[in-house]
Amino acid sequence: MTISDTVTEEKLTHYIGLTKKAREKATPIPEDGTNESKQLQIMLRMADDYASDAQHFMDNGDYVRAFGAINYAHAWIDAGVKLRLLDGHGDDVLFTLP
Repeated sequence: MTISDTVTEEKLTHYIGLTKKAREKATPIPEDGTNESKQLQIMLRMADDYASDAQHFMDNGDYVRAFGAINYAHAWIDAGVKLRLLDGHGDDVLFTLP
């Protein structure tokens, strides 16, 4: 087993921080009350729930599930940017830009 095959607390802390940064940076594009805005709120709720799950799993020592959950959280945010529901502000490190 190599270090890249191991989910460590440091690796989780890095990815949780990266996802938090992405969540803070991405800003909604649709106007409030539109169908797109309602869809975006569902996506962001999923991202927030998975991020919360990741922290819970990490706090309980379940690093594998925490790693999976934080990646799902980031994917929901990234999908919002890709679908142009969120503005990624040109950041091609945090997001897969349209």
